[in-house]
Amino acid sequence: MDLRIFTEPQQGATYDTLLTVAKATEDLGFDAFFRSDHYLKMGSADGLPGPTDAWITLAGLARETQRIRLGTLMTAGTFRLPGVLAIQVAQVDQMSGGRIELGLGAGWFEEEHKAYGIPFPKEKFARLEEQLAIVTGLWATEPGKTFDFHGTHYDLTGSPALPKPAQARIPVLIGGHGATRTPRLAGQYADEFNMPFAGIEDSERQFGRVRAAAEAAGRGPDALTYSNALVVCVGKDDAEVARRAAAIGREVSELKANGLAGSPAEVVDKIGRYAAIGSRRIYLQLLDLSDLDHLELISAQVQSQLS
Repeated sequence: MDLRIFTEPQQGATYDTLLTVAKATEDLGFDAFFRSDHYLKMGSADGLPGPTDAWITLAGLARETQRIRLGTLMTAGTFRLPGVLAIQVAQVDQMSGGRIELGLGAGWFEEEHKAYGIPFPKEKFARLEEQLAIVTGLWATEPGKTFDFHGTHYDLTGSPALPKPAQARIPVLIGGHGATRTPRLAGQYADEFNMPFAGIEDSERQFGRVRAAAEAAGRGPDALTYSNALVVCVGKDDAEVARRAAAIGREVSELKANGLAGSPAEVVDKIGRYAAIGSRRIYLQLLDLSDLDHLELISAQVQSQLS
């Protein structure tokens, strides 16, 4: 079971804060550092000092880290044209020496689009399907050949399909709860399917849909890696768990029901139940980025029992 650190910088974080957490992620032996792709805070957080851009952040981290994988859960398809996104991600992959992964979603948070003047199309899923075809098609085009795509939303003619990533194939992540279209897209395009903030039964049901979609697309059901994203709140004792829950404005009972919370033993046990349904990777949503002791505890007493 891989453990990856997943951050939500729109809630309030500078680049330097993210760099500190990414370096701790690497030093403590975690597999990867991922971040969300949002430009506006959610809920009661102040969001200060303001948003940081996902791919600018990852470009910086690419040069400041050596081992960990880096990526997004999920890049919003509404934020970037697919040809531009393919260039950005390929360049950051080159900058990292081949450690980048692209999580790509349709985009959903209308308020952040209004706040920064970003068009918020009514039909987002059909755009996402074309974006996936274009991004993966550009990367897969042989050097010296050109790429064309003529869709409803995007039209590319004679693209040199450059630059190329450092990796032969940048892993593409697709995720979500949708019962029909999401599994179909994952079955066709994804290297990894991520089920965000879901219980074991719902995750198992969705993994089954994606496996069936992969088979329908002519791929084996195990062609994809299956993963979960869950909020994390671990403490050596009940008092420490309660303190960490309070720091992120959550109740311990709710975190235990919907995330990975409690003692290291409790969290290891719950991760084991996700592993039993086929999850091979957990993205630990770390909401208090100032609490590096939390990361050290997870590394020493949770990750060590899973490796």
